[in-house]
Amino acid sequence: MIRRFLLVSSALAIGAALAACSDSGNKQGAAGAAGAAQQAAPVGVVALKKADFPVTTILPGRAEAFQTADIRPQVSGIIREIPFREGGEVKKDDILYQIEDAPYRATVAQAKAAIAKAEASVPSAQSNFDRYQRLVGSGATQIEFETAKTNLLQAQAEVEAAKAALTAAEIDLDHTQITAPFDGVIDQTAYNVGNVVAANQTTALTTVRQLDPVYILLTESSTNLLRLRNAIASGEIKGTSGNGAFRLILENGKEYDQKGTLDMSKSVVSETTGTFTIRVRFPNPDRIILPGMYVRATLELGTESGFALPQLATSRNANGELTAQFVSADGKVETRIFENASPSNNAWLVTDGIKDGDQLIVSGLQSITSGMPVKPMPMQINEKGIVVPAEQAASGDAQKPAAK
Repeated sequence: MIRRFLLVSSALAIGAALAACSDSGNKQGAAGAAGAAQQAAPVGVVALKKADFPVTTILPGRAEAFQTADIRPQVSGIIREIPFREGGEVKKDDILYQIEDAPYRATVAQAKAAIAKAEASVPSAQSNFDRYQRLVGSGATQIEFETAKTNLLQAQAEVEAAKAALTAAEIDLDHTQITAPFDGVIDQTAYNVGNVVAANQTTALTTVRQLDPVYILLTESSTNLLRLRNAIASGEIKGTSGNGAFRLILENGKEYDQKGTLDMSKSVVSETTGTFTIRVRFPNPDRIILPGMYVRATLELGTESGFALPQLATSRNANGELTAQFVSADGKVETRIFENASPSNNAWLVTDGIKDGDQLIVSGLQSITSGMPVKPMPMQINEKGIVVPAEQAASGDAQKPAAK
């Protein structure tokens, strides 16, 4: 009886355990089914369309003053006045330094007196010469005539020498006022009132720089030299006034609102760095660009037909190849690799591997992987480079590269 009771109890316990296992299996199966049927991740996409886009290259460079002049004295003396404001703007011919001019005024006065003295002897020498010229051969010897002629020439020469000395004295007097050679911005002064300066000394008193316009010295690798030269030779890049081939990106990442023109480029590649220099001139009316400032210039080399992939939607794989994520026909993430891509402002221009209407994923890239189901949501990239819903974007082409 007891044995039968134990058998029945064991059977009930086994049944309960099997039921528990069955329930657990059902729950796990339901959870798996729910996972399999999870909703696709939402991603922002833009529909690509083939069009003509600019082919650009970005060159690093430094700003340089259009003109630079180290100010040095041309006469010696004591500085009596410094009327300019350090670090301020000066105009051409503004007085920068006034050197004590009393000694130079005295020299001018002496030179004027020397002219008067020399001129006073000329009439007498002229009269003597005229008399001997009439008497030569009839009471005056040839030697006396030649002597009178020599005295007249010497008197006239002394007048010219005195005039030259006056001109030199007046030049020195003018040089006591040191003026600005051109419009620009002036540095701080290295000398103060009361300091003695010497003519043509090696140490500059100050420096004046013209900042409008301003030069940008760009460097490019020799590997792109032929392509750039071909673009210049074909007329796609011109140095004529108004040409907007060069656009500038400042240190803060913003684009400068003035366009640059080609000024000149060196024809020799550096043996040490393998680069050559391009000089571009930019208007700088507000003095935004200062000498020594690091900038990046975008140079348009021409146009090419293709598809523009915004840089914010692309990346590089381990092999350095350009990659981008697209939505495939079955609604899944598709990774595409592009071997050939050219810079086009803030985008990459590709010519193959894409067809009109392909959906490029531009947002939600951090939460997706290749082959993952996604739910595309139409987006656009506005002028500030921000991805926004299509209905909120400003009018214009969705593929327009965002300005920095």
